[in-house]
Amino acid sequence: MNSTSKLRVLLLTQWFDPEPTFKGLVFARELVRQGFDVEVVTGFPNYPGGKVYAGYKIKLIQREYIDGVQITRLPLYPNHDQSAIKRVMNYASFAASVLVYSLFMAKRADVMYAYHPPLTVGVTASFIRRLRGIPLVYDVQDMWPDSLRATGMLNNPRVLAFVGCVCDWVYKRTDQIVVLSPGFKSLMVKRGVPESKIEVIYNWADESALMSPVGAVPATFPGEDRFSVIFAGNMGKAQALDSVLGAAAILQERGSNASFVMLGGGVDLNRLKTRAIEMNLGNVVFLPPVPMSEVGAVLAAANVLLVHLRKDPLFEITIPSKTQAYMAVGKPLLMAVSGDAADLVKHARCGLTVEPENSQAIADAITALAGMSINDLKVMGVNASRYYLEAMGLEVGTTKFAAVFKRLSQKKSRVKNEEVV
Repeated sequence: MNSTSKLRVLLLTQWFDPEPTFKGLVFARELVRQGFDVEVVTGFPNYPGGKVYAGYKIKLIQREYIDGVQITRLPLYPNHDQSAIKRVMNYASFAASVLVYSLFMAKRADVMYAYHPPLTVGVTASFIRRLRGIPLVYDVQDMWPDSLRATGMLNNPRVLAFVGCVCDWVYKRTDQIVVLSPGFKSLMVKRGVPESKIEVIYNWADESALMSPVGAVPATFPGEDRFSVIFAGNMGKAQALDSVLGAAAILQERGSNASFVMLGGGVDLNRLKTRAIEMNLGNVVFLPPVPMSEVGAVLAAANVLLVHLRKDPLFEITIPSKTQAYMAVGKPLLMAVSGDAADLVKHARCGLTVEPENSQAIADAITALAGMSINDLKVMGVNASRYYLEAMGLEVGTTKFAAVFKRLSQKKSRVKNEEVV
């Protein structure tokens, strides 16, 4: 594809680097490498703290160019606290900025990509698609309203029903929907979305950071005489980590040499720390969040990496993003999530699966893993990294997106030619 025939892709996403995000700069940069002209339309970075990052100041428009990617930042109301009204203001303000920019200021694109959540980006993208005639690819990373209910963010049945109706409205006004798991696809089909309109493309991890880590393992990390199990990431209601503390208590009672390392932050962190003290757990270490560039070094020091979500029908069709990160590092997984995520680990033969929110099952699985030979654990790790690279890696996933973008652009061109004739 030469410079005169590059397809122009408009990426709409409320969160983008330096904010933590699944489809950030690495995705845009890989699209450029594969021959696309890419403009990212995003907000001023403020997630997850709700404060604008140092070095940025909200203004009408700011442009950056990084590795061939044009990044356009638009104003929004920065907030990520528990206030529903303020959260809505955060979403709505960015949506309004995107609508104005995309309709009146943005260069015409061949294809538009919108990242969900929040739903407001999808609504805005649907209007832009209609008014500017740009094919829309909608990347659904969170199944609303199901996840809003499951995480406790929304409990009002009428509001949840309204959100569901808006989701259905957006789905009907997209050209292609991309989901992160087979379960997501099945649920959408049950809700009336044509199967031909949905494609499963697994998420990938930040490979450069995870596979070439920098930084040292914290001094408080368990010693080599301990069998270390890491849970990394957000610690909130959805993670239901009391069950993990319960497993730690069982293992401590058994005299096991297993230790849990809880790496990250979240709304439940302080309560979990207090609970661990109350339970007199000497085999649980809490470590603060570290930059993504340093996460790989900590994960690589573990014997096993743990994924845990509470029991919920939604999570049975979800593949938590940490799964890809763990697999990319090449360590055995303990998957305490039922459904698609457990099936993935079984298919890849890269770890063990257990029932979520079952402290006894988690403790028994860790005992079994600790009793395995070094070679058996190594084989699991090799299986994890191999499966990740072959089925879930950045290049694999982006190539699938590229095929979708090209197909929609070609379809649009054919329609235009037929109209002319």
